[in-house]
Formats: sequence, structure tokens, C-alpha cells
Amino acid sequence: MPHRRPILIAGPTASGKSALAVRLAEALGGTIINADALQVYSCWRVLTARPSPADEARAPHRLFGHVGLREPYSVGAWLRDAAALTDVPQIFVGGTGFYLTKLIHGLAPIPAIPKAVRTEGDALAVAGADAFRRYLSEHDPETMTRIDVNNPARLQRAWEVHRATGQALSDWQRATPPPLIDPMRALRLNVVSDPNWLRARIDARFDAMMASGALDEVRAQASDWDPSRPSAKALGAAELMAALDGDMALADAVAAAKTATHQYAKRQRTWFRSNMRDWHQLRSERLERDGLAEVLSLL
Repeated sequence: MPHRRPILIAGPTASGKSALAVRLAEALGGTIINADALQVYSCWRVLTARPSPADEARAPHRLFGHVGLREPYSVGAWLRDAAALTDVPQIFVGGTGFYLTKLIHGLAPIPAIPKAVRTEGDALAVAGADAFRRYLSEHDPETMTRIDVNNPARLQRAWEVHRATGQALSDWQRATPPPLIDPMRALRLNVVSDPNWLRARIDARFDAMMASGALDEVRAQASDWDPSRPSAKALGAAELMAALDGDMALADAVAAAKTATHQYAKRQRTWFRSNMRDWHQLRSERLERDGLAEVLSLL
């Protein structure tokens, strides 16, 4: 068996991908590497469903909870951290599809966008996307042929890159270095979930989180809470903080957090469906019964 082959597991929140990763790591003697943008933060274990201490004892885990709540973190930082790991085989697992795709396709070396440029872009966006379309048609027509021109966020991003660097996004993308992992060498797995099945799983898991101390975890951040931080985007954090502040009844906060998680999972499924068509599709409803055997048969 090619034990050194990297494995990438994508899937929506609560789909069972993390449990599969642990079983694979045990079977292969592998290391699990986090590919979730919120599980990197040290302030969250319960609320982001980070692996439990019991799971961590079953297999090595890397890049979980290693970033402070105030620290900026990006896909570029994650790729640098991942590149420093020497464990084999590596089992990347997470719901941040952008991390996983950049792992096998590479990341353009675009500098950070200055705050002033981002503020200018936000002001233009208020009036609609026409200003971005006109600007890009003149300065980066190639990107206009590649992106969804009806997606304001994509248009603004291309506008910001040219405005900040004087160089077209398409030029930066051509300068993308080789990926960290050859996509043809990796076993790429996408966990596909029935929406109703996943909805019930999300609700049950959030109830379990509440029973395991999610509210106390949020309370610990109250004295230094800043909703603009990336770490504050953990699903349920804002709603539970509102309950602690007296702005929302706890039952309503829990219901709102579940709804937000359902909406996030729907966006994940849409993104994976669009960007991971050539990945091997695993049915989440069958993972516990025969997911391990199916994956091992692909190696």
C-alpha cells in the first residue's frame, strides 16, 4: 500500500469527515492536518468541533488550535505551516475548501491589500458593481473573461488587486508557484451529504456542544470580544455572545446559531459541488459503516 500518498478530505460541517480521518490515520499510521480556517484558533475547541483529547490520543494531529485569537491568519500562512510538516502519510481534513484547493493548485503571491484600498472598494461597492466592471474592462480584461461578472465580491477582489499593486490579477495568477502537493499524486475525497440528514446532524451536534460547555467557552472571550476578528466568525459565537449580553434569549440564540450553521453548510455544499467535481465522492450517510474500506480500496 502506498503509505506516503497524501489524502485530502473535504466536506461540509458535521458530515463525519473528521471521524473518518481518525480511522484512516489509525489504519495507515498517518497524521491528521487541519484544513479548517476556524479550528486553527486556540480559543475554540468545543464551538468549532475540534478533535477531542480522546481523538488526539488516537493519532497525531497538526495545525489545530495553534493560532491566538487576536492573530491574523490566512491561506498563505496555513500553506507555510503545512509546508513545514514532515509527517507521512498526511491526511488533510477540513471544511475550508479554499485551503484544500490551494494546497494542490498553488497560491498566487499577491501582497496584502492595504486597508485604505479595501475601504475605497467597500465604498464603491455600495453603489453597485458597475464601477468595478468598467475599471476591470480597461485594466484587466482577461480576468473579466474568467470570473463571474455578476459576483460583486469577485469583482471587488480583482479591482483591489490592481488598485493596490498596479498589476492585473490575471498576471499575479500566472506567477503562481508550483503547488505544495501534486493533485495527481493526492487521493482527493469529497464527502457529500443529504441536506436533511446533515441538518439533523448539525442540530444534534450543536446541542451536544452546549452540553459540553460551548457557552462557557464564549463567555471566556467576553472581556476581549471583537466581532471583526476572524476568530470571532466561529459558528454560534456571535449568537451566544448576544445571549450573554442579554440581547437575546438563550433558546433563541441556540436556534439562530443552528440556522446560521445550516446556511453555512449549504454554501459549503454548493462550493464543493462547483470546485470538486473531479474528486472522489463519498456519501456521508455510509461513512461510519463502510467509509474506511472504500477509501482504503482507492489507495
